[in-house]
Amino acid sequence: MNLAGTLSKELGLRLSQAEAVIGMIDEGNTIPFIARYRKERSGGMDDEMLRSFEERLRGLRRLEERRNSVLSSLEEQGALTDALRTKVMEAESASALEDIYRPYRPKRRTRAMIAREQGLQALADFLLEERPSRPVEEEAKRYLDPEKGILGTADAIRGAEDILAEQISDEAGFRSFIRELSFSEGLLGSKLRDEALREEKSVYEIYFDFQEAVKSLPPHRILAINRGEAEKVLSVKLLAPEDKILDRLLSAVLRRGNRLSRPFLEESARDAYRRLIAPSIETELRNQLTERAKESAISVFGMNLKQLLLQPPLSGKVILGWDPGFRTGCKLAVIDETGRVLDTAVIYPTAPRHEIREALSLLSSLVKKYGVSLISLGNGTASRESEQIIADFIRESRLPLRYVIVNEAGASVYSASRLGAEEFPDFDPGQRSAVSMARRLQDPLSELVKIDPQSIGVGQYQHDLNQGKLSEKLRSIVEDCVNSVGVDLNTASVPLLSAVSGISRSLAKNIVSYRESHGSFAERRELLLVPRLGPRAYEQCAGFLRITGGKEPLDESAVHPESYDAARKLLSLLGLCEEDIRSGRTREIESLLSERGIRKKELMDATGLGEYSLSDILRELEKPGRDPRASRPAPLLRSDVLKLSDLREGMILEGVVRNITDFGAFLDIGVHQDGLVHISELAERYVKHPSELLKLGQVKRVRILSVDEKRGRISLSMKNIPS
Repeated sequence: MNLAGTLSKELGLRLSQAEAVIGMIDEGNTIPFIARYRKERSGGMDDEMLRSFEERLRGLRRLEERRNSVLSSLEEQGALTDALRTKVMEAESASALEDIYRPYRPKRRTRAMIAREQGLQALADFLLEERPSRPVEEEAKRYLDPEKGILGTADAIRGAEDILAEQISDEAGFRSFIRELSFSEGLLGSKLRDEALREEKSVYEIYFDFQEAVKSLPPHRILAINRGEAEKVLSVKLLAPEDKILDRLLSAVLRRGNRLSRPFLEESARDAYRRLIAPSIETELRNQLTERAKESAISVFGMNLKQLLLQPPLSGKVILGWDPGFRTGCKLAVIDETGRVLDTAVIYPTAPRHEIREALSLLSSLVKKYGVSLISLGNGTASRESEQIIADFIRESRLPLRYVIVNEAGASVYSASRLGAEEFPDFDPGQRSAVSMARRLQDPLSELVKIDPQSIGVGQYQHDLNQGKLSEKLRSIVEDCVNSVGVDLNTASVPLLSAVSGISRSLAKNIVSYRESHGSFAERRELLLVPRLGPRAYEQCAGFLRITGGKEPLDESAVHPESYDAARKLLSLLGLCEEDIRSGRTREIESLLSERGIRKKELMDATGLGEYSLSDILRELEKPGRDPRASRPAPLLRSDVLKLSDLREGMILEGVVRNITDFGAFLDIGVHQDGLVHISELAERYVKHPSELLKLGQVKRVRILSVDEKRGRISLSMKNIPS
């Protein structure tokens, strides 16, 4: 298989482009490195396109491995003909390849095998003759053999029909059109398994008597039905267009001259479909539907994680992290503008102790002593009660203070982890969690990389997904986010460094150890002194690591060291120098180009840079070390709190997007329970997926459609909201 040719056709790329990307991947280059520093070779493909390319490349290589395995098996069986080899080589999908291989695949002992052992293959061949020379019953008498279990003509005919049924079932062409019809015109139906459960409220209620076209089933419904089936609440069946399939199958099997054998051929074809083909195709299609649904869920998870990681940092503020609790109290931690812990405390304003006066006194002391301007409140147990206390405190104290509710998913995992213990050995898990609350508001990316992405909780049907694929997807998302933002080499933690292109966890530990032993890095080149960090790793990681105030001004930017000479030449042509980067003069680059009438083609010729690289370097010199997160919406700062009972139908409120699913989005509107904007309530127009309109962390105005206090459900709408 010509991998580059196939990929270029499927993804709409030039052949040379596909060949170049395959070459770079095979050379061991990371996706972030290719996306940022090899744009000329990749044709400007971004990280998402490159990830899709890499995934499809792996899939094609798996198909090629299976193709070679099939050819070897056929050759060992002595069944490999030139025609069969051609079919195998031309198979474009795994299902097409398996259909070709099916007749030759080792099988368990079947009814057809037994019939062949009884010597009935010749009778089966007789049934297929264009014009049988005698009645089938008469021909069948020739095969009677009590020793082989053939006592009468009915036994012989039944055995011959079993052989024909298997032959029909193994025909690739038949399976192909049956698969196609089952998908294009079939329905997936589900029913309640036990009628005694019908009166009970269930999350699967809508699937008790349910049918929907297979080809239009949305991913979340497939996963919901699968879970209901696994929990033995639902029975599920693929309802294929049987009459249409049998008509086509019979017309393909029967010929005009088959008058004498026609009833037997019809029986064989029906048996082939109902007993052998239909169950197999049902399993195959349901597996495909499930796999597609899981891929979609993984994609949604990845999209949400990316948006969460790229939420803008609230830098330059002293923040108090609040980990709420009842019996064990609320843990507090104050961090300064750099994330350094200034103080910790425990208060008990909630049940069972209700020490509100003492709690407010200590809270006031911490806020005034350290100049706290923000409280970052976790949304877990006792969050509702803590929020009310904070809101009352802000109102009564009249201090310039606001609070933000942050998703504390994964905080308990981090606080009890070895990493948490290494970072804060003298803190208990609650105190570590409070620090995490504050830091994930100050710099979400730096803090959240410390947590297993699967523990962050921004997806759907997480536990039903392929954990290996999910982990791989989330790892790549973390890697792309970290590298798009860049990392401060002199402050980055081991988890953050581990996500940088070309840096393994062991290398990250070596970097931190070197930094602790030798002091801050003065320039990027010093990385080459780190044990086991060689030229290859340096090439992959250097551009993503920043050094502020070091020897080399370009080290503060995303310009790769391999392009420093070109960047210096570029600055010289514009009458600038490296120190102008720090002074801010390079922000005038565009106007300098315009004033001097310098065209980019001239700069490319003078520096040897390609068009992509030149544009990137110019953009970076204008805003060295820019943070792409700065353009994203800031979190919603609150000073008051609502109760569920305060909500009324028709109320318009501001909410923060907390999670996006296939069927809608969940928004925090200031009560303990998130509200759901169903996909049908996102806009007046048709919306294919909520991600078209929403991103995690966005602040949106919504209308209350309904409130179910008993079930804790809030329905929201974004339609017809006045500006």
